Amino acid sequence: MDVEDFDELVSRAPREIRNRLEFLGGRLCIRHGPLDVDEFEELAAVAPETVRLEYIDGKVEVKAMPDGNHTSIFLWLSRQCMQHRPDLDLAPERGVKAEAYRKGRARTDGFLAPVDHFKGDREWSDPDGSLMAVEITSHDRDTDQRDRIDKPIGYAAADIPVYLLIDRDNHTLTVHSEPKDGRYQQISRHPWGATVELPTPVNITLDTEKLKDYAD
Repeated sequence: MDVEDFDELVSRAPREIRNRLEFLGGRLCIRHGPLDVDEFEELAAVAPETVRLEYIDGKVEVKAMPDGNHTSIFLWLSRQCMQHRPDLDLAPERGVKAEAYRKGRARTDGFLAPVDHFKGDREWSDPDGSLMAVEITSHDRDTDQRDRIDKPIGYAAADIPVYLLIDRDNHTLTVHSEPKDGRYQQISRHPWGATVELPTPVNITLDTEKLKDYAD
């Protein structure tokens, strides 16, 4: 997020939220205590297309815009899912109600669910009935906390069966499964190029050799 994006966000924000927004050290900050989830949804609904907001662990976060390799990795995964499970849709950049009691708002890079699962949904979908959340790391300073720490907790607490992290820094895929008591009980890490089994209920085998083309 740059200062131009921040200025545009402020100009669009509801009046009661506008004066609480600050831009410090290249980050969006909230004055006078955190926003509640309803206030966050109001702000996210008016954010410009270049500002993708999430609400994670009670904090407003800005998710980096995808670059070309990020998009190519998503499209590779989408083709794999379509080939193996034509009964499922991998929705890009789907907003999801995450965390305990559905109090978080995560913007997934991909969200796998039965065909037509998202029909009639607004910006934030309920996770019930979904199979997998997908995140692809970006080269920004918040990706470690967001994708490797906060997102697994939030998705497990929402009982999303599988969380797949495609890590562009480490060139690995990390498969989280079996959510229980707010934590994934099974976590396995695989290098790019390995054959990766996505467990039940996804039941897809990924040939990840192609990912090596997107190393940067």
